[in-house]
Amino acid sequence: MTALLIVGDVVTDVVARHRTPLVPATDTAAEIRTLPGGAGANAACWAARSGCSDVRILARVGTDRASWHEERLRAAGVRPLLVRDEEAPTATVVALVDAATERTFLTDSGAALRLARGDWSPTLLDEVSHLHLSGYLFFAAPSREVASLALAAARERGVPVSVDPASAGFIAGLGVRSFLDAVEGVDVLLPNADEAALLTGLPDPSDAAAKLSHGFPLVVVTLGAAGALVARCGRVVARVPAPRVRAVDSTGAGDAFTGAFLAARLSGAPPCEAAAAGCRAGARAVTVLGGRPPEP
Repeated sequence: MTALLIVGDVVTDVVARHRTPLVPATDTAAEIRTLPGGAGANAACWAARSGCSDVRILARVGTDRASWHEERLRAAGVRPLLVRDEEAPTATVVALVDAATERTFLTDSGAALRLARGDWSPTLLDEVSHLHLSGYLFFAAPSREVASLALAAARERGVPVSVDPASAGFIAGLGVRSFLDAVEGVDVLLPNADEAALLTGLPDPSDAAAKLSHGFPLVVVTLGAAGALVARCGRVVARVPAPRVRAVDSTGAGDAFTGAFLAARLSGAPPCEAAAAGCRAGARAVTVLGGRPPEP
């Protein structure tokens, strides 16, 4: 039993890569592509690319792009469990990528955060050995309820659960205490440095990772090009470097880390080795446009 179930988001990404600064009220030349994305879906695809043979994703999408997203997920080796929403469009993110590969997101959550109680069933955990929840689920009441139900069902079955907090901006909007209460009982927390700082009030990533690991059995804080920190029992136990690469687009690098990390853990790798696998995938991700691994 090595199946990975991800409950999260499937998104249509519009990636605009501009080499010169944006100029208000006029044109800025850019390379623009429409690509499949979403933190949960990206992580699922990277987990499959990293060797996990049974990856499933539960998400809600609009009827406008449902078939296209299902095809792209299957092509990546992921089993789509997509709920079609006839009232809301598929979530869309406009990612503005500057010359330094830094991203700014404009997000229309659309159907993604409309995942509802009726979309969840504990039977979705049949034959599943790990549950991963995208942090975006926690930022709207309907999807937050689904995340709570899934977490409770997993704990009842003894299935470990991980969460990627997903967005410092959205956490700030929800409230740090509310977010931490919602993810109580999670086994693995996978924040980036900004999210870890916000969740703890500590600007230093090492201090933040150590503090978070008092509340979560395993904490892995991603640091972009600087690699990752692994923390347990109130202290940082490893600092994992990332390969040096020439970055093109940093969209989805954290999702790539998550997918490869989870695939490695499911194969039996200890946390430090899994974090190293995550760093390699994150480095690979920034060399391509968009958040998914290149299709075979």
